Amino acid sequence: MKKFLIFISIAVIALSCEKDLTDLNVDKKRPAEVPAPTLFANAQKNLADVITSSNVNLNIFRLISQYWTQTTYTDESRYDLSTRNIPNAFWNGLYRDVLRDLQEAKTVLNAQTGSTLDTAQRTNQLAMVEIMEVYSWSVLVNTFGNVPYTEALDAETVQPKYDSARAIYNDLLIRLDTAVGSLNPDEGSFGSSDLIYGGDINQWIKFGNSLRLRLGMMLADVDANAAREVVEDAAKNVLESNEDNAQFRYLESPPNTNPVWVDLVQSGRKDFVAANTIVNQMNQLNDPRRPFYFTLSNTQDYKGGTYGSSNNYATYSKPSTTITQPDFPGTLMDYSEVEFLLAEAAERGFAVEGSAESHYNRAVTASIENWGGTEAEAQAYLAQPQVAYTSATGDWRQKIGTQKWLALYNQGVQAWTEWRRLDYPKLNVPNGMEYSDIPLRFNYPVNEQNLNKTNYEQASSAMGGDLTSTRLFWDLD
Repeated sequence: MKKFLIFISIAVIALSCEKDLTDLNVDKKRPAEVPAPTLFANAQKNLADVITSSNVNLNIFRLISQYWTQTTYTDESRYDLSTRNIPNAFWNGLYRDVLRDLQEAKTVLNAQTGSTLDTAQRTNQLAMVEIMEVYSWSVLVNTFGNVPYTEALDAETVQPKYDSARAIYNDLLIRLDTAVGSLNPDEGSFGSSDLIYGGDINQWIKFGNSLRLRLGMMLADVDANAAREVVEDAAKNVLESNEDNAQFRYLESPPNTNPVWVDLVQSGRKDFVAANTIVNQMNQLNDPRRPFYFTLSNTQDYKGGTYGSSNNYATYSKPSTTITQPDFPGTLMDYSEVEFLLAEAAERGFAVEGSAESHYNRAVTASIENWGGTEAEAQAYLAQPQVAYTSATGDWRQKIGTQKWLALYNQGVQAWTEWRRLDYPKLNVPNGMEYSDIPLRFNYPVNEQNLNKTNYEQASSAMGGDLTSTRLFWDLD
């Protein structure tokens, strides 16, 4: 009996050791299978991080848009994209960290056919993934132009061909229309794994249509009929207030804090001050958003550093404590932008409800209130002749373009896109440079030039050269 018990004990110990060794061979931080809700949430965070970041190794759009300028190191303010290989980081951030996760989420969802997951819920989830994909692809196209699309994200295709930016846009609009049309508010979704709208399908319908509105207006100068068709249909159900804003809500504690807090506060770096380009404009207009955008300078006023030159950190206004809070949200799209788009649509003669002036006024008001200002401040601001739609300087492009640029502060990616499309405001030129030196697109990553050379060369040639001065198809002279 004693021998039998000893044998059992040895067997148990052996099995235990085998189990322990098996566990040691499993990397729990790299799961073999990840559920779709987790992939979707991770893609949302990665997208928000890429769009929101102020790290000069990844996102320099606040600098290009001349909201901020630099103190000691001025390379990025002077449009040096290559030293830090910024295009490669931005490219990888979207392809690898966002689109790849979204693609895998779709693969997992499609594999669940016949499972316990409700078909209607899965339809909503797939549509939400599709909308996030379209958003991400549009950022890539608006940044680089022609990019790998139909052959991208395939591990078997290591040298994917590039698709034309216009062809990608056409396909994105079809995909987006289908996705929005398949959303059903009466059915489930990702629930709490949706870190933007908490699974609210009505909000996703508004967001999807607002994205359609944005992409449709991008075509307005090159294909007015196509733009009109998309815009007039999308405008029927878009973001209607600041409560509808598409925002990623960061947390107060790491690791899920706002990247701006990480870059400026946690790191203790003093690399940026307000740019004179925006501060001078806001001072001239007595803009009520100044205390939400910037701190006071050492002379207790709002003062911007010279754009593109070295600036003493202690002398000038800095990014405000509002945007450097760890839980300040990252914005993918807001109500103010939608109203500016509708104002432009009205000016172009598209059949949207309301006048250009009424949409312009709502856009400006929405921006001021969203930042913490009051309706009274917004009305006083709009009453100024330099701001009022009927008397502000210039044509509708200048009026809308200037106020939209002011409203898109802290949304550098979209601000740079709208500046290229509307050509306003007129930015400052760094000392020793020309206006034409301001980038109209990013160069392709060095990795693409070296590892996908044939397709890279074909794409570059089709666009007119891999230059920062090359205009994208929607950016006319």
